[in-house]
Amino acid sequence: MSNRTTVTEFLLQGFSDVRELQILHFVVFLVLYLAALVGNLIIIMVVALNHYLHTPMYFFLMNLSVFDIGCISVAVPKSMANSLMNTRSISYPACVTQVFFLLFSVGGDVFLLTVMAYDRYVAICQPLHYERVMNRRACVQMAASAWISGILNSALHTGNMFAITFCRGNTVDQFFCEVPQLLKLVCSDSYLIEIGVIAFSACLVLSCFVLIIVSYVQIFTAMLRIPSEQGRHKAFSTCLPHIIVLSLCIFTGTFAYLKPTSSSVSGLDLVAAVLYSVMPPVMNPVIYSMRNKEAQSCPEETDRVEVIH
Repeated sequence: MSNRTTVTEFLLQGFSDVRELQILHFVVFLVLYLAALVGNLIIIMVVALNHYLHTPMYFFLMNLSVFDIGCISVAVPKSMANSLMNTRSISYPACVTQVFFLLFSVGGDVFLLTVMAYDRYVAICQPLHYERVMNRRACVQMAASAWISGILNSALHTGNMFAITFCRGNTVDQFFCEVPQLLKLVCSDSYLIEIGVIAFSACLVLSCFVLIIVSYVQIFTAMLRIPSEQGRHKAFSTCLPHIIVLSLCIFTGTFAYLKPTSSSVSGLDLVAAVLYSVMPPVMNPVIYSMRNKEAQSCPEETDRVEVIH
């Protein structure tokens, strides 16, 4: 306990020690952060204010935007501030906060993407039953399940992680507080409990991934039976962005959390962290809405892109 109380702050990994590159890192992350923030806020406002978009697809997309804002707002601003001020420190409470909200946002993203895959399955494979299955109450319950699952998963990791004694220094080999990198600083066998928690979470993510794959196998099978080439194109354009975001989030997150930890700093760790924590919030507004005609104009002016209609 005495060893743990001496850790009042952690030192995060910077992208470079060269001042010019630190400024470049600040500028690049600032552009990405503002793009993600503005894009996701626009989605939330447009969906909330336009009653034509009050459909399950856009209701889930609005929730996804909230998760994305939380995800990128947890890790990026502190890293930008450290680069701008040429420092690496983060306080112990701030590190706890980063771990909790990052795991909550990423976990909520995965669970919500699973719900969105099910929504597309019902819309394309069972269109006649869509309004009955995806009614308002069911949508609210599914979204609430994603939020609750994210909170429980995050609380389990955070509570267990920071009950462990840190006595191998305070340098975190990542630009934000990440559980696998924090485990390098643990000096007792108590870290095995957190390894078990990570394995449990990995099983949950794998279960979500299997459900999504099963949904998309059914979806693509149904797509091949669409007689109209335009209809197939609309169906693929609705589903492919979902697959891109899902693959990016799950595979890079799995790499970061399940690969064997190394005592040396790896550039792949930094790249993987950027891909699962920064890029999805930036990409989601673009691939889900910017190319969607329905998000740019009213349905009376253009044909709807949604397959469910």
